[in-house]
Amino acid sequence: MKAGAKSERLGELRGKVIPQGQGSLVPYYVESAKGALIYDADGQEFVDFSGGIGVMNVGHCHPKVVAAIKEQAERFTHTCFMVVPYEPLVKLGEKLCAITPGKFPKKTLFINSGAEAVENAVKVARYYTKRTGIIAFENGFHGRTLLTMTLTSKVKPYKLGFGPFAPDVYRMPFAYCYRCAFGLTYPKCGVACADYLKEFFISYAAAETTAAVIAEPVQGEGGFITPPPEYFPKLMKICHDNGIVFIADEIQSGMGRTGKMFAMEHWNLEPEVVTVAKSLAAGMPLSAVVGKQEIMDSVHTGGLGGTYGGNPVCCAAALAVLEIFAKEGLLEKATALGKKLRQRLDSWQRKFELIGDVRGLGPMLALELVKDRVTKAPAADEAKALVKFAYERGLVLLSCGNFSNVIRLLMPLVITDEQLERGLAIMEEGFATLAK
Repeated sequence: MKAGAKSERLGELRGKVIPQGQGSLVPYYVESAKGALIYDADGQEFVDFSGGIGVMNVGHCHPKVVAAIKEQAERFTHTCFMVVPYEPLVKLGEKLCAITPGKFPKKTLFINSGAEAVENAVKVARYYTKRTGIIAFENGFHGRTLLTMTLTSKVKPYKLGFGPFAPDVYRMPFAYCYRCAFGLTYPKCGVACADYLKEFFISYAAAETTAAVIAEPVQGEGGFITPPPEYFPKLMKICHDNGIVFIADEIQSGMGRTGKMFAMEHWNLEPEVVTVAKSLAAGMPLSAVVGKQEIMDSVHTGGLGGTYGGNPVCCAAALAVLEIFAKEGLLEKATALGKKLRQRLDSWQRKFELIGDVRGLGPMLALELVKDRVTKAPAADEAKALVKFAYERGLVLLSCGNFSNVIRLLMPLVITDEQLERGLAIMEEGFATLAK
């Protein structure tokens, strides 16, 4: 499947007016999308296993979301909540406070993007604790702004040439069991990577000056790295014992992606602060910081905000998303999808030596590709080849990971059995071709 004439013309125009730093995975230009399908400008159909990088959990153009957007747009599109407030934002705040983990009173701040959510979560944690240090993790991804780029682990392409970076940010190893930074093996290790935070306070960042530890429950761009169940309970206890705010970055793992509304629910944990974005508003630019009331209320009036933060049209879309989850059993669908995917991916691991590891939670699953299962040498070229093989046959697929050797699955949770099978068949054919 090649790019058609219209896509080629758009590509030529793009080369003249859009900077090369903003790249695209495929050469096709989308004309429309529905559910888990994308149609390009020349009428070609694609199964979407990328979901706009985890944004379309309820599917492209869900009728309820489209209707909510239209209805709100006909009323008003912007007044700036800091000038003239409005009901959709307040109602959405009420719902997010209710569904995020934690039995304590909460409050919600709305902004525009995932990076903005992380920036504001850090701002609030620093203000509340009167400390400045922030601890992030290797393989983590938190955004592309100055601060969030600093928090992000991978240098190329995200950080290369963009320094100097924000101060007082520190990085420690994550629970990457497949490539343990400590050379240990789970479960004999006793999850030493969590206990290492105590040593980290001695050598790198004093607990007394650390405002927050921020982590993705399942690392996204870093390769869907999923820690063992003991990891976060240990880590969070250390934070609590030292008066450090724990920030759960649920921007990619939240909103049903793992079969729970938030991934931290898999371990029955209640983080003080949670960042939410991506699938929150089904493609509309909206993000949120949900946190303990005493933490969120610590900042003085006017210290938080933004002109477009919590745009009413975006809030209306998000309210529709939450209604879809509640009335259409989307979490149950996600759980069933995850079981089906895991069975298929595990069978591929037994069949193809290229697949070194299968990991994730629910339908948030990934395959780490290696040239050799003993040395675990990353197979980045093979991952790139598989992605290209897929989109040339009508499947949009994403790679990720610090070594660019991980294939991640982010299909809309509403994908049909037929669409899912079509996509998986293309992937399996690709693996078989690479194995020859």
